[in-house]
Amino acid sequence: MSRFSKNFRRRASRIRYKARCKSFGKPRLSVFRSGRHIYAQIIDDTQGKTLCSASTLDKNLRGSGKTANCDASAKVGALLAGKAAEVGVKEVVFDRGGYNYHGRVKALADGARSAGLVF
Repeated sequence: MSRFSKNFRRRASRIRYKARCKSFGKPRLSVFRSGRHIYAQIIDDTQGKTLCSASTLDKNLRGSGKTANCDASAKVGALLAGKAAEVGVKEVVFDRGGYNYHGRVKALADGARSAGLVF
């Protein structure tokens, strides 16, 4: 049994489907939010591979205080944008994964945008 509700899974699959249809070859920035941490990865759906990822568990962010707040999420977004630039990714499609675009998810997106990622 999944820990997510039926409505959450339905919403997540609908968002993921729209992200894939609108992407036109762009990679997808996928977000997972847990109670303590936030994880983000950039996925190339044509190859089925993760290009880069970042989370509050990364060594660069581990000792920087609390991990379940908007400040930490913004740092994860900025770190992910930096890793994406190293890989050569400039534009992505945002996949919020069933979560509301609010709070930590929005902070991650804003952090990635401020660091140069376009979506």
